Amino acid sequence: MKVIQDFLNYLTVEKGYSQQTISTYRDSLESFQIFFRSLDDQLTWESIPTDVVRRWMVTEMERGKGARTVAKDLSALRTLYKYLLRMQRIEKDPVRILKNPKIHEPLPVFLKQSEVDRLFDGVTFPESFEGLRDRTILLTFYHTGVRVSELVGINVADVRIDEAELKVTGKRNKQRLIPFGSELLQAFRYYLSECSLSEGPLFITSDGNRLTRYQVESIVKKYLSLVTTQSKKSPHVLRHTFATAMLNNGADLESIKELLGHESISTTEVYTHTTFADLKKEYKLAHPRA
Repeated sequence: MKVIQDFLNYLTVEKGYSQQTISTYRDSLESFQIFFRSLDDQLTWESIPTDVVRRWMVTEMERGKGARTVAKDLSALRTLYKYLLRMQRIEKDPVRILKNPKIHEPLPVFLKQSEVDRLFDGVTFPESFEGLRDRTILLTFYHTGVRVSELVGINVADVRIDEAELKVTGKRNKQRLIPFGSELLQAFRYYLSECSLSEGPLFITSDGNRLTRYQVESIVKKYLSLVTTQSKKSPHVLRHTFATAMLNNGADLESIKELLGHESISTTEVYTHTTFADLKKEYKLAHPRA
């Protein structure tokens, strides 16, 4: 357990990983440790051969774990062994040559423009604090593309009204500035003024407590249910809608990558597949011989 704890302390203190990531890594590493000790109680983290890691991956998938979950487990192992190499506790990384199990990525789900228009122009929000707050939350997702974990962490001081910028703290505590337009600017001004908010968390309950991600997810699902019949109705749908709208209206991938806080351009490239899929659908509907 000491290897795991030392590693997690390193990620927390030196790398600034979130507690959610730390918890996920802990679960993955403890699962692997139980596995290799069940094979041979003389095995240690420093003596693990590649074949044992491969057998663990196979066992996990045979138990019903999906390829994406196994890939996340493997990512935790990769990060641990990079740390052990850096600390000079091992000479060879047993995970380096292993590849992730093949993941069939579903295309991002997003709202059509007609559904976006219906959400903000057609839906009647309650004339109450909650109604005003909920509409501002939805506009924030749509105009900035932030993650739900980022939205709940926003403070009043992060809304830079004069510059029309939003300061967001993303994964690994990395901060970025996201510009926003006149619609969200007006919404922020009205929300802050009507609710007399000058400090502390931006999105709160009626008791003044910061909203949790689960409360925000519930709010988003409630309102998306009024405008779309698609099964997925999460905050990520609005993040995907933001990215797809930006791409369709001429923004380049590198700019979208920065706005979304992606570390790799390959993550952002999934939106090109989405718009191409939409284009193929329109072609088949419109072309007389398709």
